[in-house]
Amino acid sequence: MIENKRKTKETEISCFLNIDGQGNARIETGIGLLDHMLELFAFHGSFDLKLKVLKSDLGVDIHHTNEDVGIVLGQAVKKALGQMRGIERFGTFSVPMENVRADITLDISGRGHFDGIRKTNIITALEAKRETEQYSEEYANHFFESFAKQSGINIIIDVKVPAMNSFVDIHTELEPVFKAFGKALNQASGINPQRKGIPSTKGIID
Repeated sequence: MIENKRKTKETEISCFLNIDGQGNARIETGIGLLDHMLELFAFHGSFDLKLKVLKSDLGVDIHHTNEDVGIVLGQAVKKALGQMRGIERFGTFSVPMENVRADITLDISGRGHFDGIRKTNIITALEAKRETEQYSEEYANHFFESFAKQSGINIIIDVKVPAMNSFVDIHTELEPVFKAFGKALNQASGINPQRKGIPSTKGIID
């Protein structure tokens, strides 16, 4: 179990992570949908994750809290991976939900990269909620961008539906994404018994 904390003028966040856990999660960000998505990520990735936002500026909007949660979790994953000896490094997984399919491919390369969720035949319909609880694909992109930069992981996310111009609510779009994210990271961070050293011809991932 590793611990990671971050404190700024806008937020204070505490995170405990066991990357070789059993999927137990306790998430308290103050953003309802993000809490649910991170619980799915931890459960399906078999990560034990306790993450709590101790201070936030949610009275203004959710931007800083959402972004900083991505930063703190990304840093925690990088710490948990250590020198990355023997890990699989690459992970890919697909998860369906109703008529939506999320495909995630990632590489623990040390070069964090994320270009945004790529959608095919899908239009996200955002249902209005209280301002402090509102979540959107834009916020999800900010979360993954922050996570990718801090963890050093290259992440590609594709979300597809079979019919042209299909409307999908934000919950249905993001749920398979976070499930697949957990499964793909679990795969990439797992130990390859054939690999004794660092999985890079450079001999280092930093």
